Amino acid sequence: MIENTSTDKIKDIIAKQRTFFASHQTLNVSYRLKALKRLRDAIKMYEEDLTDALYKDLHKSYEEAFITEISIVLGEIDNFLKNLPRWAAPSKKSTPLTLFPSRSAVITEPLGAALIIAPWNYPMQLLLNPLVGAIAAGCTAILKPSPYTPNVAKVLERIVSSAFEEDYVATVQGNRNVNTALFKERYDIIFFTGSPELGRVVMRAAADNLTPVVLELGGKSPVVVDKSADVALAAKRIAWGKTLNGGQTCIAPDYLLIHEDVKERFVEEYREALIRLHGEEPKQSKHYVRMVSDRAFERVAGYMTDGVVRIGGRVDDAERYIEPTLLDEVSPDSPIMREEIFGPILPMITIRSMAEAEAFILDREKPLALYIFAKESEAESLVRNTSSGGCCINDVIMHIANENMPFGGVGNSGMGRYHGRDSLYAFSHRRAVLRTPTWIDLPFRYMPYRWFGIVKRLLSK
Repeated sequence: MIENTSTDKIKDIIAKQRTFFASHQTLNVSYRLKALKRLRDAIKMYEEDLTDALYKDLHKSYEEAFITEISIVLGEIDNFLKNLPRWAAPSKKSTPLTLFPSRSAVITEPLGAALIIAPWNYPMQLLLNPLVGAIAAGCTAILKPSPYTPNVAKVLERIVSSAFEEDYVATVQGNRNVNTALFKERYDIIFFTGSPELGRVVMRAAADNLTPVVLELGGKSPVVVDKSADVALAAKRIAWGKTLNGGQTCIAPDYLLIHEDVKERFVEEYREALIRLHGEEPKQSKHYVRMVSDRAFERVAGYMTDGVVRIGGRVDDAERYIEPTLLDEVSPDSPIMREEIFGPILPMITIRSMAEAEAFILDREKPLALYIFAKESEAESLVRNTSSGGCCINDVIMHIANENMPFGGVGNSGMGRYHGRDSLYAFSHRRAVLRTPTWIDLPFRYMPYRWFGIVKRLLSK
């Protein structure tokens, strides 16, 4: 069990962090680089404890834990160690002739005290990856791990406390009562990863203090398989993306829009792909993740009745196990098509054209991800005519692995973005600075505007 951090402790940490930030130590880029190195060393020191905890909480294998959690955070740290001095340096901007002899630049300054709240599905990656951006920007940070993965939460607290004093980076623990206590305090930025429902709670709380927010939410990410697709490859990649972390991934393919001409072939290819990934009995595979809680299990298992099971369908409530499942004859208005699934069940809806897929997607909230399996020429119009947080053509999930591209949602799937340089900017204010010398003082701008004719010609060019 996780013990709730007291309200008094939370207030004390916030006060200490504001005092520390006011000391200006974090403005020094070399200080930030040293802090990132300490974080990297702490992660490596506790790597075995982390992977053991991920297995206890989620049945996540060492291999999957390293690939989807640890390596991503270490890669983000290494990217900043290499590029931060350049990214954080002032950026010179051109200055129009009308402002002669001034010089213009944009400086990147830390917002201040950050609150980072992580979900349970990737409990290490989604807590520490934003922290990398906060440290790189020069912020202090309060971290709130998910109580639904208690073993991971305890290891994360040890990692943080071994690398930092709590007046710089601190961890608080507990349930939603702790969240409520946290939201009553003032921060300079809140970074939240979770559901759209909870995102609204965060945004309402932030509004009281006009606190900026980054909301990494979820939603129903569609995957479209056109008749022009490589069906076998599509089935293989969708099966991987849908069963990674037991389907408990915010950018997992949530539902399938499948062209009628390739539907039956896809079903067979999907069946074979699942066997290659997890064997004849996925329950026996060390790589097949379980539902995080009884409540999550019951919710996802309940979707089985929303269609006809073509593949899978077996469950074991004692182990919170749900077999990879493909559903057919699913109504667009059924619960499984209204709610984010967050599990290994994939509902299929038959389409007759890409135009039909486009209309279906546009009729719903903007998703966090859109996946299209088709010839690129066929896919481009769907990319152009729709909106989503991110998109892959002939792949799933892998756009998150490119540290040079931003990750974030749009509309109901979130706001703000991070990864790489975008993480720096997420926790920073981009401040415009105009430097004007005193050796000359041109009269154009002053009343009574005797030189207005010249000024008008200059401004009208």
